[in-house]
Amino acid sequence: MRLRSCLAAVVAVLAMTACQQPTGAAAHRAEHQAAGRLPRVTKVLVFVVENHSRDEMRSQMPHLAGLGKRYSFATRYRAVTHPSLPNYLAIAGGSTFGVTDDDSPGGHVIHGRSVFGQAIAAGKTAKVYAEGMPGSCALQPGGTRYAVKHNPWAYFAEERALCNAYDVPLGALSADAESGSLPAAGMVVPDLCHDAHDCDLAGADVWLRDMVGAVLAGPDFASGHLAVVITADEDDRSQGNLVLTTVLHPSQQGHVVRTPLTHYSLTRFYDQVLRVPALRRASTAPDLAKAFGLPVPRLRTR
Repeated sequence: MRLRSCLAAVVAVLAMTACQQPTGAAAHRAEHQAAGRLPRVTKVLVFVVENHSRDEMRSQMPHLAGLGKRYSFATRYRAVTHPSLPNYLAIAGGSTFGVTDDDSPGGHVIHGRSVFGQAIAAGKTAKVYAEGMPGSCALQPGGTRYAVKHNPWAYFAEERALCNAYDVPLGALSADAESGSLPAAGMVVPDLCHDAHDCDLAGADVWLRDMVGAVLAGPDFASGHLAVVITADEDDRSQGNLVLTTVLHPSQQGHVVRTPLTHYSLTRFYDQVLRVPALRRASTAPDLAKAFGLPVPRLRTR
């Protein structure tokens, strides 16, 4: 009886220990932290919500707020201007390029590189996933609630061929996430409902729960090589352009960042991850990677 009782106790302890073992991203985080290091971030995927302030997003998007508490969020991150388009250009190109409206690519021909073009030129990968877009790199509104003003790569004239190849409808996201083939420089553009432009924040929160959840379940995030950033293009003019910005990465555990940051900081972060020189105003922007303590590659020097 005593032997049988001892064996039962051992089995119970082993079962409890197995249940307590971390899985997925948590397991990778525990493994790398035990070794005293984390892998460097080599991929960035940005999700953009529309026209809502930091406090609105925090109070009306409980799932997103929960992700921020679990991983990290910034309290002093500001969009750079109004309306939407120049903010998207700021993220993708490190400048608003003098744009002050939401006109289509036919009205705003942007010259020079974007972070997506930089990625391809550096031998890395880039992709924009646009929900509702009727075909690759669509230059006009259409499809199902697709807004070209929220798709910045479509505006960079010298990169049009790259845009045609790698600016794709949203359907490609799930397969890329599942297979571990998310791009080095990526952006997800929800449609006009799921970005909370035409619909409420609660619906956008549910959409993000599903889309971001699929990304976090994939091998890119679990490996520690992918950082996911969720931000808003601009606020509703109620909070001085403060927008809730959440950064998801295995290194982040309830981190609250109070450093002033902007969309140009996000451009700079893309470029740090790509190991290329910072574009335009990103070169002097506050360092998002440093503020969050994210492990990024060192810039190549000759």
